[in-house]
Amino acid sequence: MSKQLILALSKGRILDETLPLLADAGIVPGEDLGKSRKLLFDTNLPDVKLVVIRATDVPTYVQLGAADLGVAGKDVLLEHGAEGLYEPLDLEIARCKLMTAGIDGSRPARARRRVATKFVNVARRYYAEQGIQAEVIKLYGAMELAPLMNLADEIVDIVDTGNTLRANGMSPRELIASISTRLVVNQASMTMKHARIKPLLARLEAAVQQRRASEAPARAERGSA
Repeated sequence: MSKQLILALSKGRILDETLPLLADAGIVPGEDLGKSRKLLFDTNLPDVKLVVIRATDVPTYVQLGAADLGVAGKDVLLEHGAEGLYEPLDLEIARCKLMTAGIDGSRPARARRRVATKFVNVARRYYAEQGIQAEVIKLYGAMELAPLMNLADEIVDIVDTGNTLRANGMSPRELIASISTRLVVNQASMTMKHARIKPLLARLEAAVQQRRASEAPARAERGSA
């Protein structure tokens, strides 16, 4: 087994929020990830490399041992499944909600409904738990269009500000899960490389706690407003 630690990072918004957290933990890429076409990067730590891939691929890379650790949204982990993974740390970034949503003023039938989503596995589990027979249609984007075009009664999707829903005459309905970004670790790596992974986890946990403490006054102020 390689002595190096490979950390898989999710592209997009999560990457933008992960890099400052890694810097707070003393882990800095050797070059600007946003300006390079490379996918595998050295860092200031000689035994740590970063790989930048699609968010949906992160669990697979970590589960199969191509990466020792990974950074992925809880939504991806819920959809993909977490077999073979440890989830030791909530990085508390890229927060959002996974919800059902539908057209304002409409209410689908209780017993059966048609649902559009890219979170097919999550949706099937959720509706089964609610005792609702659901026909789940997999889409890859523009979920809001499905109810407007009578393709679906409602959708299951990530909700952040809710602006896109409102712009299309829709609103969120039921909360399925609160989402944030998690650090996951390959089970074999946790055993075989424990002496190197443990200090890395400690660095990241300290960075998360430091950020949480620095943001506490702002959260308290918003709560009292």
